[in-house]
Amino acid sequence: MSHIIPLRGFTPKIADGCFIAPNATIIGDVEMGKGCTVWFNAVVRGDVNSIRLGENVNVQDGAVIHCTYEKSKTIVGNNVSIGHNAILHGCTIDNDVLIGMGAIVMDNAHISSNSIIAAGAVILAGTHVEPGTIWAGVPAKKVKDIDMALIKGEINRISKNYNMYASWYSEGEQQP
Repeated sequence: MSHIIPLRGFTPKIADGCFIAPNATIIGDVEMGKGCTVWFNAVVRGDVNSIRLGENVNVQDGAVIHCTYEKSKTIVGNNVSIGHNAILHGCTIDNDVLIGMGAIVMDNAHISSNSIIAAGAVILAGTHVEPGTIWAGVPAKKVKDIDMALIKGEINRISKNYNMYASWYSEGEQQP
C-alpha cells in the first residue's frame, strides 16, 4: 500500500485520476493535479516546505522530490516527466519538461517550458534553463537549442505513455 503520510497539519492532496504505486511515499504539504503518476520507490516529501505538481506529471521509479526548510518550495508544471532516480530539490519546473534519469535539479533553479535536462545532468542552484534547450553534464550546461515541434512531441509522448502505463494497473490485472 502507498504511504500517504499527513505531517505538521498537512495532508497530501491527490487529485482524481492519479496513480500512486504501492510503495511510493507522499508526505505532508503536497498537492498533485489530475493524471499524475508516482511510481515505485518514488518519494515526494513535503515535510519542510510545499510541493506542487501540476497535471499529468510522472514521477518515475526512485525519484525524489524535496525542498528546503523555510527557503525553497518545489513547483512542477503540467506534462512533466521526472526520470528514474532523478532528484528535484527546491526548484521550479515549468510545463512540458523532461528531466532525465538520474538528473539533479537544485534549489532555486528554474527550468523553463519545452526543455530537456539530460540523464545524469546536475543543474546547480540558481541556474535558469531557457525554453527549448537541452542541458547536459556536471555541472550542466546548455548543449543546444532544439526544434519546438520535436521537443514538444517527445515530452508529450512520454507523459501520455506514463498515463497509459498507469491504466494497466487500474485494470486490476497485469497483461502479459
